[in-house]
Amino acid sequence: MTARRVVPNVRTTATGMRRSAEFYGLLGFQEVMNLGWITTLASPTAPEATQVSFLTHDLTAPVVPDVSVEVDDVDTAYAAVLESGAEIVYPLRDEEWGVRRFFVRDPAGRVVNVLGHHRPAGPSAPEAPSAP
Repeated sequence: MTARRVVPNVRTTATGMRRSAEFYGLLGFQEVMNLGWITTLASPTAPEATQVSFLTHDLTAPVVPDVSVEVDDVDTAYAAVLESGAEIVYPLRDEEWGVRRFFVRDPAGRVVNVLGHHRPAGPSAPEAPSAP
């Protein structure tokens, strides 16, 4: 299993989300995802590496995670975390917006959203878009 990217998550209000998008736009970030409760901004030249997300809440989980880590095999990551005895904050599940994820508490007490993107079946299917 390999980590693919790390995205900081910032809890905010709806007004704060809009103001953050405007502010980070001054630094060259562009909106790449907006689900209403979460907005992700990214660099237009390195979107897979340079991202930040702003959340008013989490649609299905009990808490807003502090950071999101995309991995290439979320099931293997989940098995490793379970075996380690770390606290699972939100169990592994498929979300309607195209990710498979779980939340775990790290040793410093931060909640980590560990995720992988659903890949449609078939050799010609496009890759799912990036989203926390």
